[in-house]
Amino acid sequence: MGNTSDNMQYADKIHCIGPTTDCSADVIFVVDESGSVKKKNFELMKTFLSQLVGRLDIDSGNTRVGLVTYSNNVDTAEAFNLNAHSSVASVQSAISSLTYSPPGTRTDRALNYVRTVMLTSEAGDRHNVFNVVVVLTDGKSSKSHKTKVGTLYTMWKLMKETSLFQKLS
Repeated sequence: MGNTSDNMQYADKIHCIGPTTDCSADVIFVVDESGSVKKKNFELMKTFLSQLVGRLDIDSGNTRVGLVTYSNNVDTAEAFNLNAHSSVASVQSAISSLTYSPPGTRTDRALNYVRTVMLTSEAGDRHNVFNVVVVLTDGKSSKSHKTKVGTLYTMWKLMKETSLFQKLS
């Protein structure tokens, strides 16, 4: 991820405007905690995520946030679904409590977990709002061929379900 002090300088230069209330979204963060990330950079990602969610319109219910960490396996104990937290403070507290547990980088497993568990109505996914999945990683998945398939499948599924795609068919 580069030099931590350089990353902090870049993070300090990011200026965001306040929350917007005109765009609902379900946002899931997929966070790499593999050995190559290193603990200091994992802590930096937590700080970044906490600041970022502070800018989202969570308190009103317009934005829902879920998160999952992964290394060789998905950390289901620390994962939280879209319907788990309804305030910025609660999401930030959950992010603050994340622990670093390497090794491995099985991004494919994390994306599969998001698709099959987190992006369901039972987990708080709303069918009438956009889904946004943000992957924070320092590099290549241990099974990159499976990661690409998972990503392409998700994009295909989303395209298939949109009204624009249905009109083109």
